[in-house]
Amino acid sequence: MSVNVLMPALSPTMEKGNLSKWLKKEGDVIKSGDVLAEIETDKATMEVEAVDEGILAKIMVPAGTNDVPVNQLIAVIASEGETISSIAAAPAPAAAAAPAAAPSSAAPAPAAVTSPVAVSHAPQGVSGSKVFASPLAKRIAKDGGLDLSRVTGSGPHGRIVERDVRAALAGGVSAPKPVAPSVSAPFASPSVAPAISDDQTRKLFTPGSFDEIPHDGMRRTIARRLTEARQTVPQFYLTMDCDIDALLKLREQINASAPKDKEGKVAWKVSVNDMVIKALALALVRVPDANVTWTESAMLKHHHADVGVAVALPGNGLITPIIRKADTVTLSGIALAMKDFATRAKSRKLKPEEYQGGTTAVSNLGMFGIKDFTAVINPPHSTILAVGAGEQRAVVKNGALAIATVMSITLSCDHRAVDGALGAELIAAIKVLIENPLSLLV
Repeated sequence: MSVNVLMPALSPTMEKGNLSKWLKKEGDVIKSGDVLAEIETDKATMEVEAVDEGILAKIMVPAGTNDVPVNQLIAVIASEGETISSIAAAPAPAAAAAPAAAPSSAAPAPAAVTSPVAVSHAPQGVSGSKVFASPLAKRIAKDGGLDLSRVTGSGPHGRIVERDVRAALAGGVSAPKPVAPSVSAPFASPSVAPAISDDQTRKLFTPGSFDEIPHDGMRRTIARRLTEARQTVPQFYLTMDCDIDALLKLREQINASAPKDKEGKVAWKVSVNDMVIKALALALVRVPDANVTWTESAMLKHHHADVGVAVALPGNGLITPIIRKADTVTLSGIALAMKDFATRAKSRKLKPEEYQGGTTAVSNLGMFGIKDFTAVINPPHSTILAVGAGEQRAVVKNGALAIATVMSITLSCDHRAVDGALGAELIAAIKVLIENPLSLLV
């Protein structure tokens, strides 16, 4: 049975992808684990791996093709016993919205998959104690500590494939219809027409006085997601000033004690932002009612604080990698993780599970001299902490005027999940941790 390889949905928000490179050519023998192609999403460059054996009979979408819709046919794999010529000569079937069983009155149709290739010849899913899953799905599940027996397969014959595991790790529910999800609140895209059309906007400016730079996939996604967040999430903002002199002193001591290699290079360097990440995570543990995610049916109360951190990308765009269980990670561990994330984010090598989900986020513009600002909540987060620059200000201590290094922080809250008093309790806990930084080491 041949297999139709469809453009995979590599993330819950992916609608289109760029097929940047084929690493196999027509006629190549495909083995399990072989990398077939590289696909660029709006956030990262991903490798598509084969999960079974076969022959790459026909490439339907050439390398370098942009904006290929999810579920569009991109290649055909010949299985054992089939001839390459018969499949390559066959007309291209329409892209399927989801794998479908052939009608009993018709001849069996090739199985369609939207995740990296799977060739299936046996009933899949869970049968007794055996879990039927692709090798790639098993590897991802193992790395993520996921029990595959709790995952519903959406591949051919119910087989568990990559998209099912990624959906489960992201906190979603594996569905038998692997299309780019039609999402509900707070992600539901409102049908709001722009105030004026593109042509009307252009007419406001003298022809030749501007250059048109087409939006890339990332900029379109950022624009859509932030518009949705502003229109569907009721947000309010709380601001406090933090005295960070003690934090800066502790940071200096921590970095001075960092181990060095033979060349004198330090193993890690903790930043103020790393310490803020830790403070936010510990504050959510201290105020567990704020460590939640809103859904229409229930409040999801999290056991740990997974903190996203906004990272600017070269030229345009941003991404928010997640420090998982940041409340349990040491400051040096956070520093090393952020250094790795920043490096790989610039080359768009982050995996979807590294930037999807999370319970809150930090956005820091202090390095640009910004005193204070408000950040837009990125669902499924219920809060985001905006961090300004530390600066010397006149303050009153013990009834006398003094100089202190002060940093303003602003907490944006989803009012559906975090009420005013609860948000005030959370930002007060953050302030206490920042101003008493030894507690970040405990």
